[in-house]
Amino acid sequence: MMQNKINLGLVFGGRSGEHAVSLRSSRSVRSVLDPARYNVFEIGITLEGKWLSGENALSAFENSDTGSLQAVSLLSSDGKVGLYRHQGDKLQLITELDVIFPVLHGTFGEDGTIQGLFEILNVAYVGAGVLASAACMDKAVCKDLAQSAGIPVLPYRVFSRSQITDYLEEVITLSEAVSAYPLFVKPANLGSSVGISKAGRREELRVALLKAARFDRRVLVERGIDAREIEISVLGNDNPLVSVPGEIVPEDVFYTYKDKYLSGDPETIIPAPFDAKLTRKIQEYALRAYRAVDGAGLSRVDFLVDKHSGELFLSEINTMPGFTSISMYPKLWKASGLEYPDLVDRLIALALERKADQDKTVRRYED
Repeated sequence: MMQNKINLGLVFGGRSGEHAVSLRSSRSVRSVLDPARYNVFEIGITLEGKWLSGENALSAFENSDTGSLQAVSLLSSDGKVGLYRHQGDKLQLITELDVIFPVLHGTFGEDGTIQGLFEILNVAYVGAGVLASAACMDKAVCKDLAQSAGIPVLPYRVFSRSQITDYLEEVITLSEAVSAYPLFVKPANLGSSVGISKAGRREELRVALLKAARFDRRVLVERGIDAREIEISVLGNDNPLVSVPGEIVPEDVFYTYKDKYLSGDPETIIPAPFDAKLTRKIQEYALRAYRAVDGAGLSRVDFLVDKHSGELFLSEINTMPGFTSISMYPKLWKASGLEYPDLVDRLIALALERKADQDKTVRRYED
């Protein structure tokens, strides 16, 4: 498989509040793609949903100067997927693609929608499939699945944007029934801590609900605890591996967008200073959660450990975690013995492995 160079489509940007995060992650991934192994074709998606490609497309997106790029499309023909440029009312083939690496975070990238496109095109792609992507993108659905697998989660309730805008006072009352303050308010379908707030009283809750509803039509209200924030990386398809756990020490009251991307390298403790028993429990829960959602390729599984009671709760599963130089997913694997370039190569190999397994599926029934 590796005798010939692999044609790889690196997809970044996207119609998401995490568009800028995607560009940072993609830059890190791009920097370690070995030109002796891969022909890399950079494909950016604008905030308006336009697909663009061309020379140094990633740099063009980073500099907000995409005028030199060309509109492109992915099309399937004769069992192969091609990247085509738009030439007036015609399409011109640029290259056939062997695998796609969608370094897309958040809505329309990590939520199963683009994974569905890749499935229809019948092309190998890095990361989780439609089911896991969609289920884990919605924090409430993810918590439901975790509970069904015997993994503890904090009490929570979900509200729609229309409930918040039309019946705000009632939503506040129902939110206060979830738990005593503090409460955390989160967009259900977003990551990178975008739109998340900690509310310590009613007026803060009102502001937090309206803020979260700007970013998603479903909003999660969850019991807040004085917690240690623990993250662990999972890698693999049917036989996944798990890293050592790591602990985030946020500068703010929780691990905010500012901590993750604007304040430099946040303080982390890797491996997290737990005894062997708790470490094994975190690893066991991470693998159990990964299998419960039918994970593939990679995920970062986040936990909360109550500082006072020691109780462990699953927070969320990220099927396309950050890949920047300060992101926890690659840091945890480095601490577990897998360097960043090797991790990227492994993910591409897993994508091709998963596609080969899917190709074994019989599509025509004959008695």
